[in-house]
Amino acid sequence: MPMNPPLTDWTGRVVWIVGASSGIGRATAARLARAGAHVAVSGRSRAALEGFVDTYPGALALPLDVTQRESVLAAHDQLRSQWGRIDLVMFCAGHYRAQRATALDVDDMLRHQQVNYVGALHVLEAVLPALLAQGQGHLSFVASVAGWRGLPRALAYGPTKAALNNLAECLYFDLASQGLGVSLVNPGFVQTPLTAGNDFEMPALIQPDEAAREILAGWARGDFEMHFPRRFTGVLRLLRRLPHRLYFPLLRRVTGL
Repeated sequence: MPMNPPLTDWTGRVVWIVGASSGIGRATAARLARAGAHVAVSGRSRAALEGFVDTYPGALALPLDVTQRESVLAAHDQLRSQWGRIDLVMFCAGHYRAQRATALDVDDMLRHQQVNYVGALHVLEAVLPALLAQGQGHLSFVASVAGWRGLPRALAYGPTKAALNNLAECLYFDLASQGLGVSLVNPGFVQTPLTAGNDFEMPALIQPDEAAREILAGWARGDFEMHFPRRFTGVLRLLRRLPHRLYFPLLRRVTGL
């Protein structure tokens, strides 16, 4: 049984993708535009957003910085004045740098927090009142399997994605009864500018368009959570069940860290 109202026909739907300059956000925006949606794309790179509009005429470029509350609110107001409503918002903005406690960088940890979590709260503040007034719409948050359990090198990134997992679950409790859909996207490794700097092997690495296809399929099924690729995330789901006394030595042995 679907946990959310299934989203299958995108013709004429108004979609706001926050974090659409590259990677998963851009690939998802492209698929939605090809499916007939009115797509607003946001991110920090004005040039990348304008390039998207050049490729998909009729799309709307809304440059913003998710860490700046007023920037998000202004972009939302511009979207509303353009199209009058929003049917789906996907928060896909992200910051990532591998970090370990032996080289602690609190400034970078706070940067992760501001982009990956506080940025989501800024978007939520902007869109939620009108979505509640509409009595329909959908909120989707792109987190990561790094939010499922503690992982090596994820000291700065993992906690912010765990926060998004918890946020989405809490929102579902409150909003499903109000007619709103809430979904959570937990990808494995995807080839994006964020992962390009990794100096370690990334198992089951996929391309952004494959991630976008999985996301749209999940929305069509009415899923709450989407995780992919299953050949990788399925193993991690099993690891989530292990007690700590087994989990820690196993991950150390597998990763060498």
